[in-house]
Amino acid sequence: MLWFIALVLLLTGTIFVIVMENRNPVKTLAWILVLTFVPFLGIIAYILFGMSNRSRRLITTGRFAELKSNVPRNYTGTALLEDAPRNESLSRTLKEINYSYVLDGNSIEVFTRFDPFFTSMLDDIRRAKRHIHILFFKLEEDSIGNQLADLLIEKVHAGVQVRLCYDDIANFTVCKRFYRRMQDNGVEVIPFARCYIPFLSRNANYRNHRKITVVDGEVGYVGGMNIAERYSKGIRGGIWRDTMVRIAGPAVSEIQTAFLIDWQFASGKFVTGPEYYPVNAPQGTVKIQIATAGPMARWDVMKHAFVDIISHARKYVYIQSPYFIPTDSILMAMQTAAMSGVDVRLMIPKRGDKGILPPLASKSYLKEILKAGVKVYFYQEGYLHSKTMVADDQLATVGSTNIDVRSLEQNFEINSFIYDSDFALKMKEIFIEDMKDAKEIVWRKWKHRPLIQKVKESFARLFAPLL
Repeated sequence: MLWFIALVLLLTGTIFVIVMENRNPVKTLAWILVLTFVPFLGIIAYILFGMSNRSRRLITTGRFAELKSNVPRNYTGTALLEDAPRNESLSRTLKEINYSYVLDGNSIEVFTRFDPFFTSMLDDIRRAKRHIHILFFKLEEDSIGNQLADLLIEKVHAGVQVRLCYDDIANFTVCKRFYRRMQDNGVEVIPFARCYIPFLSRNANYRNHRKITVVDGEVGYVGGMNIAERYSKGIRGGIWRDTMVRIAGPAVSEIQTAFLIDWQFASGKFVTGPEYYPVNAPQGTVKIQIATAGPMARWDVMKHAFVDIISHARKYVYIQSPYFIPTDSILMAMQTAAMSGVDVRLMIPKRGDKGILPPLASKSYLKEILKAGVKVYFYQEGYLHSKTMVADDQLATVGSTNIDVRSLEQNFEINSFIYDSDFALKMKEIFIEDMKDAKEIVWRKWKHRPLIQKVKESFARLFAPLL
């Protein structure tokens, strides 16, 4: 009898907490139903996957302020802009909700294949004199991973500080000797949010999906590429199509800050100092704003940013994402833009890289945007892993954020927002070139696909928040 009373009290308390969080009513009701009908499993599932982390912080307010203060201290005058002139709304929003500065005087190079990116990154690492900071979602022990590990060990022996962080769950199957070899040779290696038993930890649902490299505080990389052979060799006989950018100039200081905040959380070590924030002379004329997002942030940063870009587009907005499981706000923004005459295009892969649920769930949303006039393309040359958006020949974003609920609400992500016409035109050209390897989906044909296919897609959509 006592156990029954305890269970009722626990369930009542859990339901009260869920209600008081003021989440989306659909999610709240879903959790209440789960707790009511399968109470034991429901409580475990809520602890592992449902509890909000909004009250937690990656770093204390004081330490965050100390790291961020390096940017305005180093870049006053023309380098540090209050607003980017071509998209004042977006730049103001990111400054308000993410404390992200718009920085002028940068150069930027885009990579759409892994090998050129990896070669460029290794070249920059070879030139490192002071420190190398690396964070990747996936870092596997294969010919590619070992090539990077060997070079990092070589740089440590040459007197360079090397710090490496990786997502623990994403790399759980990687043999620990791979990381231990680097540690034994002086590389500081730490997993982000260590999970000793996969999927049985509160941390398992909050993944660090960022891809970051910073060399001497002068050169930085962000985007969608991880470190493994398959990104070089391709998948299913086709290429692995992805996007990464190399940034040189003042904006690297913001990429550095993103890494050091994650490093503080993962290792417990607070790293700062002028050696990590050198004053970078102008390397070009590109204005860049670096923004980060995650489950511990006050706001869903990328959700706000993407809605802003789509809703303020006047001529076109082209989107690439490996998954399309949008929030209601992004879905409505795309529909509204398309119905107002904006050329809205979405490109997603025809097949997933692993598992059947994500691609099925993605397809369940296409009816809603196709009917509104959004043009949809299935990339067929291999696998599209690119996470980009470009609008009106003025603005583009490249980063780690997918158009899916997990990326937008649960993962730790980073994106570069580039306010530059030349770069935007380059990204537009890349999208149009990719259309040659893609097939457009036409609504009048799509609506006649087999009923069994529609049933599979609708069923997969039920699991959208966990995919």
